Amino acid sequence: MAENTRRNFIKKSALVTLMAMHLPEVLRASSPYDSNPENKSFTFLFQGDSITDGNRGRNADPNHIMGHGYAYSIASCIGADFCKDNHHFINKGISGNTISDLEKRWQNDALDLNPDVISILVGINDVASEIDKKPTALNSAEFENKYRKLILDSMKTNSATVLVLCLPFVAPVGKRIADFEDWNKATIEKADCIQKLAKEYNAVLVNFPQVLERAIKKAPAEYWIWDGIHPTVPFHTLMAREWIKEVSKKVTFLKGYSGL
Repeated sequence: MAENTRRNFIKKSALVTLMAMHLPEVLRASSPYDSNPENKSFTFLFQGDSITDGNRGRNADPNHIMGHGYAYSIASCIGADFCKDNHHFINKGISGNTISDLEKRWQNDALDLNPDVISILVGINDVASEIDKKPTALNSAEFENKYRKLILDSMKTNSATVLVLCLPFVAPVGKRIADFEDWNKATIEKADCIQKLAKEYNAVLVNFPQVLERAIKKAPAEYWIWDGIHPTVPFHTLMAREWIKEVSKKVTFLKGYSGL
């Protein structure tokens, strides 16, 4: 009896070990993220200011081309998990850009690239221009009109383009503490314009301020936003998760995909 028990134990142990060894392969084989039902390669374009720029490379070096922010995280996840579809990811964010800057380069840095998905995060430098009373500063109506032009030009070029409008954010950290009320008020005004446009043109809305609000309940603001404007690595990750979640509502092959 003891010998039979010992044999059964050995057999079960060997089976468990064998299953453990092959479990990663089994999981990969059953993954629903090997390909997408559209059976096409998507081009994802990220546009905006320094938060999108992420110190990206300015040449074709694939090691640096996406920068080191949320756009990089999104591209790394989707690119790895849907590798069979050979999706393309382009980062054209430029540090310091305002909505006027995007307008000037929209043809070359957006429309001519024929993207299937255009993600835009802009507005905080427009807020800075307003706070600093620069002659180039725009009021809310002017900001909205320029933003609308980008949307209309994109839709005219390709009506099937998925537009992803991301809301700007600010936190009472560093230099932003002294005049945070002014920064916050102006940022909310820009965000309100963007929310209005997202609803008007049925675009995907990514509410980064809401993500920040939830995050601050778990850790101090400076943990997430080191200078009141620019995210730390952890917050870039939260941004990427939120972006994937919201975009999955329009890009069907991402439905059910959690990313990071």
